[in-house]
Amino acid sequence: MAYARNVPLRSCSLPLSDNTSSQPQVYLSTPDTGPLEEEYVVDAMRSGWVAPVGPHLAAFEQELAQRCGRGHAVALSSGTAALHLALLELGVGPGTVVLVPTLTFIATANSVLYTGAVPVFVDCDPVSGNLDPELLRDALVTLTAEGIVVAAVVTVDLLGKCVDYDPVMQVCTAYGVPMVEDAAEALGAHDKGRPAGSFGAAAVLSFNGNKIMTTSGGGALLTDDARFADRVRYLSTQARQPFPYYEHTETGYNYRLSNVLAAIGRAQLQRLDDMVSRRRSMRELYARHFAQVPGVSIFQRLGDEADNCWLTALIVDPHKAGWEASDLGKALTAGDIETRPLWKPMHQQPVFDGYRSFLTGAADRLFELGLTLPSGSALTVSELARIEAAIRDFLDDHA
Repeated sequence: MAYARNVPLRSCSLPLSDNTSSQPQVYLSTPDTGPLEEEYVVDAMRSGWVAPVGPHLAAFEQELAQRCGRGHAVALSSGTAALHLALLELGVGPGTVVLVPTLTFIATANSVLYTGAVPVFVDCDPVSGNLDPELLRDALVTLTAEGIVVAAVVTVDLLGKCVDYDPVMQVCTAYGVPMVEDAAEALGAHDKGRPAGSFGAAAVLSFNGNKIMTTSGGGALLTDDARFADRVRYLSTQARQPFPYYEHTETGYNYRLSNVLAAIGRAQLQRLDDMVSRRRSMRELYARHFAQVPGVSIFQRLGDEADNCWLTALIVDPHKAGWEASDLGKALTAGDIETRPLWKPMHQQPVFDGYRSFLTGAADRLFELGLTLPSGSALTVSELARIEAAIRDFLDDHA
């Protein structure tokens, strides 16, 4: 079935262009919605289950758990909320540290701070951009020898590519440290046949407006442990005790997803495979355009048949290409086409100045040489034509 796309909906948290051109902006990744989402939202509204919970929420959790190969799912207000509660339930708190990839969005590290613990940053594999398992081992050896309590390891499935989980889980198991999978960007991806979200003591998803699928805003926690899921659900609803009046014995949070937003998620989940396929077609388009350009490669291309292709990025070696990633970025921006460097590493962020890191330089290099291109499944035919024309013009000018 073909779906109309509400492309004027630009609710993702991405910067607008300063260009004064009359043509509409082309964004990296916009929400991809259509008639099915409308149908589900109308059903939720007419049912009377507008807030806070309801049948769509319960069904969405069941469908998420099944899709990700998990026993339980708890739908929450954001992926960040899911990370926060996951870490709390694993005993993360003051006096402990959590090992976090340096190449990630800041929410991964902020969630550690919410618990009162301290993030320690670990560099990435230079090819995949995901957590370096050997460096993770080095960090655990060093911190353990110093008597520092490592309460958890958080992995990040960067841009929709799952971590190579076998060596990472072996390291975590050897040191008795629980692992949380930050699969915020990776729903629909796999590692050796296992779906994103199926790894670790818990995993988290994000349904922010720019993700592979959206609930406008939202996220989820996934686990095989029923007690874990029950505790997270309890904490996410202000830790209210089962009395006819409001009674609370511990601190809770207002983190639950609403029934209406869950209805959007149910429709999006049905269309997920199609949206992944459309994003993959964007990656193939870029691969064709840059196949013969010296010094330019598609980031994470190796083994990407298992990825969800949430965002496609280039790695540009300026000494071979004769131009820098930022040069292409400026040219596309001039045409009202959004681009973005890869994530600025956490150890470079001013807010984390002085925090401990285990580094090889791999994340720094990817940040310097990488450029993320429009990758959304909602891109229109005319938008695709503009992107291709702008790339051709740039390459012709730099031939």
